[in-house]
Amino acid sequence: MGRAPRIDVGDVVYHVINRANGRMQIFHTEEEYKDFEYLLSEIKEEYGVRILAYTIMPNHWHLLLYPRQDGDLSKALHWLATSHVRRHHVRKATIGGGHLYQGRYKSFLVQDDVHLLSVLKYVERNPVRAGLAERAEGWRWGSAFRRMKGTVKQKSLLGDSPVDLPRNYAQWVNTPEPSEELKTIRHSVNRGIPYAEVEWVSTKAEQE
Repeated sequence: MGRAPRIDVGDVVYHVINRANGRMQIFHTEEEYKDFEYLLSEIKEEYGVRILAYTIMPNHWHLLLYPRQDGDLSKALHWLATSHVRRHHVRKATIGGGHLYQGRYKSFLVQDDVHLLSVLKYVERNPVRAGLAERAEGWRWGSAFRRMKGTVKQKSLLGDSPVDLPRNYAQWVNTPEPSEELKTIRHSVNRGIPYAEVEWVSTKAEQE
């Protein structure tokens, strides 16, 4: 059975996730996390994809991406995955040692309103929910750290959001999500469906 076609239109926000094969840990050292952040800077520069938020976890990662042109998302993510796998195997001397990821990445449309803010918070609070940090900015390998503690150069990796972030961002991002909101976002991830109003999704699908 063939793969379901993806919506890949420009100027739309996507929540993207990929997990390690067998949920094994793929990021162990500071060098490995930094190398993936370097690859993120490359997709920004080479493909013009705006990075609104991200979190790199030990065995998976979340990205909130805002591509400019139709087709840019798939090209950028294909390059990201293949480059990361290649560099990982070279570093570990495990070339030919099997799959690094459980499969192709998953991407979900996100409506550019309160839905976007909900997903951004979900992405940046991932380490807190996992018990890896007490506050979102306490996890070094994510956009919350860059946004609040990063240097000017580090902050430059992040693109401007089409929706203004709350003025009290630090307090907002560190306030736990309502349980129903968290449940709905997880449903989007688990079922592979957009996080948006049905009518909005239909409009975007027609553009494909």
